[in-house]
Amino acid sequence: MTDYFKGIPAIRFEGPDSTNDFAFHHYNPDEVVMGKRMEDHLRFAVAYWHSFAYQGGDPFGGQTFERSWFGDSMALAKLKADVAFEMFDILNAPFFCFHDADVRPEGKDFAENTRNLEEIVDYFAAKMETSKTKLLWGTANLFTNRRYMAGAATNPDPDIFAFAAATVKTCMDATHKLGGANYVLWGGREGYETLLNTDLKAEADHMARFLHMVVDYKHKIGFSGTILIEPKPQEPSKHQYDYDVATVYGFLRRYGLENEIKVNIEQGHAILAGHSFEHEIATAASLGIFGSIDMNRNDYQSGWDTDQFPNNVPEVAMAYYEILKAGGFTTGGTNFDARIRRQSLDPEDLILSHVGAMDVCARGLKAAAALLEDGSLEAARKARYAGWETPAAQEMLKSGTLDGIAKRVLAEGLNPQPKSGRQERLENLWNRFL
Repeated sequence: MTDYFKGIPAIRFEGPDSTNDFAFHHYNPDEVVMGKRMEDHLRFAVAYWHSFAYQGGDPFGGQTFERSWFGDSMALAKLKADVAFEMFDILNAPFFCFHDADVRPEGKDFAENTRNLEEIVDYFAAKMETSKTKLLWGTANLFTNRRYMAGAATNPDPDIFAFAAATVKTCMDATHKLGGANYVLWGGREGYETLLNTDLKAEADHMARFLHMVVDYKHKIGFSGTILIEPKPQEPSKHQYDYDVATVYGFLRRYGLENEIKVNIEQGHAILAGHSFEHEIATAASLGIFGSIDMNRNDYQSGWDTDQFPNNVPEVAMAYYEILKAGGFTTGGTNFDARIRRQSLDPEDLILSHVGAMDVCARGLKAAAALLEDGSLEAARKARYAGWETPAAQEMLKSGTLDGIAKRVLAEGLNPQPKSGRQERLENLWNRFL
């Protein structure tokens, strides 16, 4: 045991009338929502990088946090793991997620990186034997080290491509050994800054080959989890190849990967792409590639990815409505890809940020479930498209031609008038459930 969270109790559900800061007011893991326990719906995960590796810096200032586990040694990496699992237990968190660089010190070469990762994975495995917390997903950090400044799978240097591929292999091995439910490919620098030095076709072909190797290796080692890509626009590269869900799907279809890889969607990235979170989730569901989510929020007065904890119930409810409508999570879950503010220095801040976020998600889930069970919104949606159920409309879709349709319009004297979309009425309906 460490003393970092000394005096902080395990967080329990006490209900909305409780005034205890260190309690859940809405998140009751055992509450049944639409026939399933709330914990099993939400599948919360703690992000290792933001919670335990983030030092409090931002683009204009450096480290503000002083953590006893900061440093580059295996002893400190194990101390970090001790603190992490103590926090998982306090929160009763079902899952966690990590990059390799979050959990092990950087070695002098690939071999030392691999030894360090394997040692910490064994340390995790021992801890997981006495903890309920499982691994939602693992991933490789292919963006922080200077070698990746021009990308990893899309790098013009084949040796960097090889180093990245070898690193992903070790991270997939680690995820598989720890029983991870998914493996994420986060292409933080898979993009370009200028066309003056970029071969777009070559980079796309190389990235596709990289992904095919990942899929092949998944099947070779018998990894039963899902491979996920996390879309992200612009930041940090000017033009990211994985801009949004639709872009990723187009890429997967282009290279025959659409049945092998799904998406992990982050709220903040959706906003940076000019979309809403629920739009990206609904798009992924409609395309058959929805997998998992990173739950956070951006500061809408800032133009970058601030990774704050969610606190907007209506926004969260819209996201979970689309998730529930799509059938809910399978291997995926709700990862808090969020960090406390650089002025939030106390251990309590780290715990309470998660407590509040879990409560917000619980409220959003319950509101979404209530509206879905009510059925009014789906009935209104169905009514709006009811005309397409007529024999004439179905025949037009099935075998209609432009000249044939034109003859029908003339013969029947069709002169259709627009019908109201009733947006405000539906917004009022939605708000009644929040």
